[in-house]
Formats: sequence, C-alpha cells, structure tokens
Amino acid sequence: MTTTVSSIDRRYDLDWIRVGAFFLLILYHTGMFYVPWEWHVKTPHVVEELTPFMLLTNPWRLTLLFLVSGAATRFMADKTTVGKLTGARVARLLPPLLFAMVVIVPPQSYYQVVEYMASHPGSGLSVDNFWIRYVTASGHWCGADGECLTTPTWNHMWFVAYLLFYTLVLAAMLLIWKRAGERLQAGAERVLKGWGLLVWPILFLGSARMFLIRFGETHALVGDHYVHAVSFSAFLLGFALAKSELLRERLIAARWPALGLAVAAWAGWASYVWIYRNDTPIPPRRLVEFMRFVFATDTWCAIVAILGFGAKHLTRGGPVLRYLTLGVFPFYLVHQTLIVVMAHYLAKLGLPQGLEGAILVVATFAGCFATYEIVRRIPGVRILFGLKGQPAEALASRPPALA
Repeated sequence: MTTTVSSIDRRYDLDWIRVGAFFLLILYHTGMFYVPWEWHVKTPHVVEELTPFMLLTNPWRLTLLFLVSGAATRFMADKTTVGKLTGARVARLLPPLLFAMVVIVPPQSYYQVVEYMASHPGSGLSVDNFWIRYVTASGHWCGADGECLTTPTWNHMWFVAYLLFYTLVLAAMLLIWKRAGERLQAGAERVLKGWGLLVWPILFLGSARMFLIRFGETHALVGDHYVHAVSFSAFLLGFALAKSELLRERLIAARWPALGLAVAAWAGWASYVWIYRNDTPIPPRRLVEFMRFVFATDTWCAIVAILGFGAKHLTRGGPVLRYLTLGVFPFYLVHQTLIVVMAHYLAKLGLPQGLEGAILVVATFAGCFATYEIVRRIPGVRILFGLKGQPAEALASRPPALA
C-alpha cells in the first residue's frame, strides 16, 4: 500500500481534544484530593464512592495527550528542519519545566510535608527554610515507612519532561530516517484496518501492562519502563496518524463500536477495582491478568471513540479555540499547585463537602484563567509559561497549535 503525502495542515479536532483533555485533568486532580488514593494532600473525609468516576478517565487521559502531542510534532516536523524543530521544542518546554520545578511545584511538597507532620506528631520533620532545603535536596523529609520526599521534583510536570525527552528521541530518529513520518503513517494505515484498528493496539497495551507494570509507574524518567512503553508508543502513533485521511475515516467509522467497548471495559475495570479495593479478598492471578487486558481495552477504545467523534464533529476553529489552545499550557503548569494549596485550607473551614468541591473546581479554573491573562501580558515571563515570548497582541492573532 502506498501512502501519498497528505494536504492536511490543520486538525481542529485534535486542538479541541487537547483542550478538553487538559480540562478533564484539572477535574481529575481535584478528585485526587477526595479519593482514597495517595496524593500530596488529602481530605479528612475520603469519598470512596468517587473512585468509579475517577476511573472514567484514569486509563486513557495521559495516553491521549501524548498521542495528540505526537500529532502536533508531525505538523511541526513537516514544516521545518530537525534542528529547528529541536530548538523550538526545547525553547518551549525546558524553561517552563525548570521554572515550575523551582517556583510552582515547591508549594505542593510544602503542604505534603505539613500534612504529614500534622498526622504524625513527633515525626521530627520540619518546614523551616523550606524552599532552600527543597532546592538543595537537604530537607530529609522521610516518613516512618522509610520513604523520603526527593527534591527538587517535577510532580505533575513529569508529562512535560517526558514530552521533551520523546521529542529529542524523535529528532534523532528523523536525522537517521528522513521520511519517518510517511513511513510510520504507511505502517499505521497498513496495520490499523478493520478490527485490527481495535485489536492490535489492545493486545499491545495489554501485553505491556502484563509484563511491565511490575516496574510500577514512577514518572522518574529513568526506569519507568511501563509508562515509556505506552506513552512513547502513543506519541509515535500520533506522529503517524496526524495527516492520514484514511485513518481519520477509519476512526470515524469505529467511533460507536469503540464507545460501546470502552463503556463496557470501564464498567468491568471499575467493578474489579471496587470489589478488590482493599485487597480483601486477594484477586485470583488469572483474573488479575485478564483485567490487564480489560484496562487496555478501556484505554484504547476510549481514545478511538474520542478521536472518532472529534474528527466527525469538531471540525471548526475560531477565537475561542485559539484562546484556549494557547492557554492550556499555563493552565497545566499552575493547576495542581492551585488545587493543593486551596484544598489544604478549604478542608479547615468545615464546609459541606459538595460545596467545598464545587468551590475548589471553580476557584482552580478561575486561578488558571487569571494566571494566563496576567502572564501573557508580561514581557520576559511568557516564555516561562510556554508562550514563546510573543507580545499579547500576537498571541491573540496567532493560529492555534496542538502543543
């Protein structure tokens, strides 16, 4: 099969999907304050019943973002040289990453230590001169279980660190393999057809989970085998399908079956997590292995459904999309810190939990919008928030980009 060079140079559907995925991420991290899972700060009144709703996006949200980022990289790579692509991505991603690790992320670690101290009186931990101890890795904040808080850290910014790393790996590939985009597209079109569009990625994701999940999900870059297998593959797949009209049509055709399978897989996965949430009883080994493929089915079918419905219906841009597409990177930088700090103090007010959660969501979005409106108007600061240093007027008129 021969793949012709596509004339596609704009994918508004992927822009909308990227915006929606980042907004869902804000809701997800707000939910992390309430569910039983470990996080930086926790509510005194855990809402265990929220867990199945968190699992609606848990299997696929970041895999989808890596796929969309890979598509964005394809559009950039086809318009410039490898050197300019690398320079542009480093300039866009590295300053915000370093800035966040030194300025934006430390409050998350601070309140994590504060809450640990409150729940473990006599722990001997201290937050005196916190920022200095944070940046010099001299805090020695270790719990009774021997686990220590390693600083400086990138916390939620791991996504940006991985995206930068994957871009550099791809750039090296492009130097060696000049027509990588076209070849990867041809390979994806050849494999992802008929039921293969659903079956082969599910088998890959299930196998990766089967053999690599034992290494955990560390987000530490080194040794994070499972996350790299899934996320880098999604990044490359996005690079391959970005300009393929054929794959776009196949995703549209598969959207309803994929949605049905995604809902069924979510119901199965959520039920499994709920029944065995305390490891009592211990699930049978065969069931554990089977559920890894259920998780994979949820992951891929949800992504296919989102891409398919997006390609079908999200076909127009406009000023709202342009504004939001530029804003999601600053939103991503600050949202988790806003949630951690506000949640810590809201929990002390004794509000009804529903009201507390609503305030937390609204205040987080308001804080994100306010941050974006402020930083995009300050020369020299824009680059620290991934806005490339253009004047605010240029940002308002610039066409949207995927990442």
